[in-house]
Amino acid sequence: MDFFPVFLSLKSKKVLVIGGGEVACRKVDLLLKAKADITLVSPELHPHLSRLVDNKKLNYIRRVYQSNDVIGFHQVWATTDVRELNHQVFNDANALGIWTNVVDDPKYCHFITPSMIDRTPIQVAVSSGGASPVLVRFIREKLETQLPQNLSLLAAYSGKQRSRIKQYFGTVDERRKFWEAYFRLPAVENAATESDLEAAFTSLLENNTAQTGNLYLIETGDDAEMLSLKALRLMQQSEYVLFPETKDDIFVDLCRRDAERESYSNETVVNQVQHLLNEDLRVCVLAPKGTHIESLKALNTSFGGQFVPCL
Repeated sequence: MDFFPVFLSLKSKKVLVIGGGEVACRKVDLLLKAKADITLVSPELHPHLSRLVDNKKLNYIRRVYQSNDVIGFHQVWATTDVRELNHQVFNDANALGIWTNVVDDPKYCHFITPSMIDRTPIQVAVSSGGASPVLVRFIREKLETQLPQNLSLLAAYSGKQRSRIKQYFGTVDERRKFWEAYFRLPAVENAATESDLEAAFTSLLENNTAQTGNLYLIETGDDAEMLSLKALRLMQQSEYVLFPETKDDIFVDLCRRDAERESYSNETVVNQVQHLLNEDLRVCVLAPKGTHIESLKALNTSFGGQFVPCL
């Protein structure tokens, strides 16, 4: 991992931007959305930046960069088209421990900006660490087509219900299962107003039945892309993942990130599954395609689970 993914709060933070061209325009627009306190240093300004200065959206110092300009700032951006100047900005800020980004020069960056999908308060970010920006844009375009436009509405509404839902469900696990069922309702996926979401919420509360443990037997192969959408969905729903000994691989990584994980052998798997189902957990058993799959299918007969074959 070349860069650690993180979302930063820049509200009212002092941010310095060196440069006044088109690149600075793009970065300043993003920083304004984050409500940063921006100061820009440049002998010249793009017309868009001039309008922002006139509207008092940022502070402007009309001159060339000086080394002591970085003092007192939380974050620095070097956006000029002069490589040597950008590197000087980085070295000056780095000496003071200030996070710095030299645009389009990852080796001189403490952080980088990913390609973003904004459905505030939901945000999705994709990055290649600077290796392939065009590929990242392609991935973002695909994600845009998959993420519903009502995500902002849904996130805002569900956030308001966090205290309310505790009146109905006493444990984190019960609340999580309710929300997973709620978010998959067609009425929620198609909701256009908060009243639509409230109607679905109330209906599910009134008709919600106790959820018990479930077993999902997922057949895996050599190619993770051959997993079906159903398999991926069940892997994400599972609270406990059992994987074969010596097979802690990509298929385990594709399971729910906060799920408990444990290896199994043919001798132990039945007892492990029985114990977990008795605790009303949703259990995913990853079964490599091949010699052992038939014996593992007996789990479905014993515990009434779902078997999802590899494509």
